[in-house]
Amino acid sequence: MRNLIVNEKYDNKKLSAFILNSFPNLNKNTLFKALRKKDIRINEIKISEDTLVHNGDKITIYIIDEYLFGENNFNIKTIYEDENILIVNKPDGLSVTEETSKSVTLTSILKAKYGNNINPCHRIDRNTKGLVLFSKNDEALNILLDKFKNKEIEKHYIAKVYGIPKNEHDILEAYLFKDSQKSFVYISDIPKKNYQKIITEYTVFYKNIKQNISYLNINLHTGKTHQIRAHLSHIGFPIIGDGKYGINEINKKFNCKTQELYSYSLKFNFKTKSGILDYLNGKEFKLDV
Repeated sequence: MRNLIVNEKYDNKKLSAFILNSFPNLNKNTLFKALRKKDIRINEIKISEDTLVHNGDKITIYIIDEYLFGENNFNIKTIYEDENILIVNKPDGLSVTEETSKSVTLTSILKAKYGNNINPCHRIDRNTKGLVLFSKNDEALNILLDKFKNKEIEKHYIAKVYGIPKNEHDILEAYLFKDSQKSFVYISDIPKKNYQKIITEYTVFYKNIKQNISYLNINLHTGKTHQIRAHLSHIGFPIIGDGKYGINEINKKFNCKTQELYSYSLKFNFKTKSGILDYLNGKEFKLDV
């Protein structure tokens, strides 16, 4: 919540002009959405339209700071954009979806900038950093959701783990149960009721014996909640910085407060028709991490 007092310059001017001048990074779509929801008050009276304001009026704005001061507070960088898709580099501490009244999400920030047609095609954890793919129209969204379902879009992650796996490369199979109430998942080596099969492939591309750490290239064959974090922890190689599935003493040792996990590569391997997105086939987008 922010309180402002109208000055003489904006006497008898539109409310929107006063607010947008006060917050240059505020998106117009966000402002007018707040008006429709009656999240703005003039002299403690809720309003729902862009009315005139007068010198001395008290304006109360119930728009959270991340919207008021702009997306740059989250350091969201665009990696690729065209008329159909958008790929951004998500920072840690920001959920892709699941908006609440107390926080914003990557999706809500981008909707404020691009409009309601933009939608995420997949998700990564709140404290996982890296590439997230968005569609910019319904046709692209339906195609991309189908491609993810049919495993025609390859996602790679980099994980910094404690320990050095014996095998340089392995394809791990296990079973995962999601406890939604606890926001926690459990891994089993054998099938159990309500457990879903998961497949996690890794390749060691760097190791430091002195520090007892490894960097793993992760290729997800299945995409379940917390799969990488829980699966690696289950086999004895927790991700450094992971407060949920990692080891607190190790996290403190390396002074890491969020998991060292990056969504660093998206590759389009279309095997079926892809309509307006044919041009993406064979393309790969990567972060330098």
